[in-house]
Amino acid sequence: MSKKVADVLVETLVSAGVKNCYGIVGDTMNQIAHSIDRSSIDFVHMRHEEAGAFAAAAEAQLTGGLAACAGTCGPGSLHFINGLYEANRNRAPVVLIATQIVRRDLGFDSIQEVDFKDVFRGCSVYCDMILTPEHARRKTVAACQAALTKQGVAVLVVPADVANAAAPDEPPYAIHTRRPVVRPSDADLEAIAAILNSSEAITIYAGSGCENAHDEVVATAAKLKAPMAHTSRGKDFLEYNNPYNVGMTGIIGGAPGYHAVLDCDVLLLLGADFAWGQFYPDNARIIQIDINPTHLGRRHPVEIGLVGSIAATLEALLPRIRQHPDNAFLKACLHRYDKEKATDKAERPEHGDAAISGVHLTKVINKYAAEDALFASDDGTPTVWMTRHIDTAGKRRTFASLLHGTMAGGMPSALGLQKCQPGRQVISLSGDGGLAMLFGDLLTTVQENLPIKIAVYDNGKLGFVDIEQKAAGLVPVFTDLKNPDFGAVATAMGLWGASISKVGELEEAVQEWLAQKGPALLHVKVKPMELVMPPTPFVQPDAIIGMAVYSAKAVLQGKGHDVWEMVIDNIP
Repeated sequence: MSKKVADVLVETLVSAGVKNCYGIVGDTMNQIAHSIDRSSIDFVHMRHEEAGAFAAAAEAQLTGGLAACAGTCGPGSLHFINGLYEANRNRAPVVLIATQIVRRDLGFDSIQEVDFKDVFRGCSVYCDMILTPEHARRKTVAACQAALTKQGVAVLVVPADVANAAAPDEPPYAIHTRRPVVRPSDADLEAIAAILNSSEAITIYAGSGCENAHDEVVATAAKLKAPMAHTSRGKDFLEYNNPYNVGMTGIIGGAPGYHAVLDCDVLLLLGADFAWGQFYPDNARIIQIDINPTHLGRRHPVEIGLVGSIAATLEALLPRIRQHPDNAFLKACLHRYDKEKATDKAERPEHGDAAISGVHLTKVINKYAAEDALFASDDGTPTVWMTRHIDTAGKRRTFASLLHGTMAGGMPSALGLQKCQPGRQVISLSGDGGLAMLFGDLLTTVQENLPIKIAVYDNGKLGFVDIEQKAAGLVPVFTDLKNPDFGAVATAMGLWGASISKVGELEEAVQEWLAQKGPALLHVKVKPMELVMPPTPFVQPDAIIGMAVYSAKAVLQGKGHDVWEMVIDNIP
């Protein structure tokens, strides 16, 4: 059998390190599907392409290697787009093989014709079509190289007649992904060292750009005697073995991180592109270091912005920094953080028949999960509880849609994590709305034998939207969800399933759920009125007024019980 272009394409994906390809087969993809079947790549048959993109994104984010998606023409490949936006914003190297109708029908508004180059341009670092068989290897190499070196999504549009054509001889194009060491110049390092050496109230604010730079960041904090706050995406890389850590700031952060950032004289931003300008200090001198030059000064004005990878830059900076003594600013920040941790651990006792709070559920999962477990959460309250209450200790990892903010990413992300890490425990912290949105891919856990563990936080509504409407003084509308017994539905689909609603059932149920050998779903009815509280100093007057207006309207509309339930669920 002569080699076809589809074979060349798949051979190139293999050479680029692709292990898994997520998607749904169909007419224009059939030749490529058969080439994949003959290769070392595992094809993961999804029930919805969007879920496949989430899965590929999570795999790529965890491993740093290239993951693939593949879909049919028209609506098939269009379904990937939301998950690909997620991947691109997380700088996850993913390649999409978007198969296309035959070339002779392009440009005539043919059935299932979609201009994929136009559609995917906004969520990719590379997007192009293979126009002739002679371009196949060269363009596939270009797509893979772009995804890996630019860290994002590459889209390769492949007309069906090109994929089915005989493969011509091409030069041996190969993928090159070696990276240089990038750090600021000596003069720039001396300039920021002069600022740091002249201050005794310095805070480090570190983000996901500090991956693989934990020791250098901690050493810098030790030399500056600086508290270190971190972004939610930096949690996994910086929180552990760090005596200078004071937690997160922002809406889902805490008061210690909030104060440390706002009250300092000098703020050293390391690999952090935190979006919310109101959480930056107005009067501090700000130094920003980031590998991406477009991040410098775009969220808040900075005095000095420098391009560099964090580990290499700090390694060169450390000898230039004088050893600072212990200072009152550091001690105050650490005292506030220790006090918050002690308060967080002191939960009020609950009667066994009491309702379960989302916070308590998360803490119990944290207690019994494996020390190297992987966690993926749906957007909304599950993400808040995960970032606040799951301890990573340098071995666990957490994944959430923190840059894109999409629903439904938790469970399909867990599928991708489990596929690429078959020996690890993978847990999805799913909202009831998010899980229902891509519910069909629970079947993928059974079909592909992926033993993920899914906890459903069922508060019977779109919780974050409900809070937003209340904070605006509105009685919530269109947020309620009429849910099934998710445990029973999961059992019918072939998973282990169970449902609980009382505190007294929780610990035993969580242990039984985590002990299952196959995919398992635990449906937990959680308190519907539990609020996500931002750092105490940041509770804005308009939000307080909004809650008061909501309460008055709710009482007048006969919903006083809801107001009372909200009070008792959130005030100790």
